[in-house]
Amino acid sequence: MTEKHVRHWIGGKPHEGPAGRQGDIYDPATGRLTGKVDFASATEVDAAVAAAKAAFPAWRDASLAKRTAVLFRFRELLAARRRELAELISSEHGKVISDAAGEVTRGLEVVEFACGIPHLLKGGYSENVSTKVDAYSILQPLGVVAGITPFNFPAMVPMWMFPVAIACGNTFVLKPSEKDPSASVWLAELWAEAGLPDGVFNVVHGDKTAVDALLEHSDVKAVSFVGSTPIARYVYERAARTGKRVQALGGAKNHMVVLPDADLDLAADAAVSAGFGSAGERCMAISVVVAVDPVGDELVARIAERAARLTVGPGHDPAAEMGPLITREHRDKVASYVESALAQGAAVVVDGRGVETAEEYSGGFWLGPTVLDHVTPDMDAYTDEIFGPVLSVVRVGSYDEAMELIAANPYGNGTAIFTNDGGAARRFQNEVEVGMVGINVPIPVPMAYYSFGGWKDSLFGDSHAHGMEGVHFYTRTKAVTARWLDPSHGGVNLGFPTNG
Repeated sequence: MTEKHVRHWIGGKPHEGPAGRQGDIYDPATGRLTGKVDFASATEVDAAVAAAKAAFPAWRDASLAKRTAVLFRFRELLAARRRELAELISSEHGKVISDAAGEVTRGLEVVEFACGIPHLLKGGYSENVSTKVDAYSILQPLGVVAGITPFNFPAMVPMWMFPVAIACGNTFVLKPSEKDPSASVWLAELWAEAGLPDGVFNVVHGDKTAVDALLEHSDVKAVSFVGSTPIARYVYERAARTGKRVQALGGAKNHMVVLPDADLDLAADAAVSAGFGSAGERCMAISVVVAVDPVGDELVARIAERAARLTVGPGHDPAAEMGPLITREHRDKVASYVESALAQGAAVVVDGRGVETAEEYSGGFWLGPTVLDHVTPDMDAYTDEIFGPVLSVVRVGSYDEAMELIAANPYGNGTAIFTNDGGAARRFQNEVEVGMVGINVPIPVPMAYYSFGGWKDSLFGDSHAHGMEGVHFYTRTKAVTARWLDPSHGGVNLGFPTNG
């Protein structure tokens, strides 16, 4: 099998310069090396930013009709070929194809939102703010903007960013994860097919060298990031120091509170679906179930029964419900939390460390669904973002204790409550200090026309992703005050202007 070679995409075509440093691409289901990806130095980043800067004036001045025409063509191409992109994602990430297809669909929804950009870029107008003086505001693009995205959603998370940024008239440089880079270049090729001018969308691959070059580049006006909290803080501080606008979405420890009046079958289904989908490699995965007395024993039993029945296998297997983890190192790190939880006093109710696969997949990065019970807030499995198929159950005595647990956690990305009590649900959504809340919905990822983002250590910056907050992030407001004079005027007046 010929190894693939993933190149940068700069100025509307694959970058043909010397490869330099490279990274490995694996098939997580087999553990086999499948290709190489070029790693950008500051030179390649400079070339991508220069291409974006050169393309900006013409794209900024392109009519809204022309921009939306390109967006609509991109949307139609993506909708028609979504299965192809899902298969590509599955081959490098490991998630099952149905899950990858869902990722593409959620990204497509943001593209559809961006297709309405003429309405979203309308400013305001006030006539006669002073005698024969009108005032109005207009929204204008920033220039070259960058996106730095994680491995877990190689298509959806970039599509939280670039459709809105490009629709607003900016040009874009994407630095995707080096672990599953092919989706980004596939999307770049699709943009070219849709008629996007060369240089408006660029892709550079790599590691910290490429990231730092983007953060420090004087021609990059804004940076969007999704990843772990330590790196989000780093990106925010370093980019903000250079005067850039920044939205940096960090890590999560999402709690799902189950009250005694909840439908336990519904809650168990939701916990398993949200805990083990995409092998738990989701920033919106439920990683902690908070069982409010006296439902703990019964809820854990129902969760364990469902988790033990899940089918683990390669992404292309239609019967597989959960695939492997992204790398061997990450699989080993996630498994270490099972060991530490056991040593620290938790009960391992379902142990995924011994998952069996067919012989041809014996080298894959496998860890099956794992359920830990009697987890306490001082355990490593609770304090750290595991980012794998490990579901922890914490038992509490009351609603108030559950709220105290969530409030004390440094993360504030997503949370959910399962209950049939409308008053309790209303109180929860009002009081909980978390950015995205689900009521009998385990993964409350907002639709494209609402914003995505957390609170506390889950967000650095003041703007969430997509929705109108995305439009605001990728534009800046210009206020204009205009007077069209009669043939004669009142002459020089050195007084301070007033609203006379």
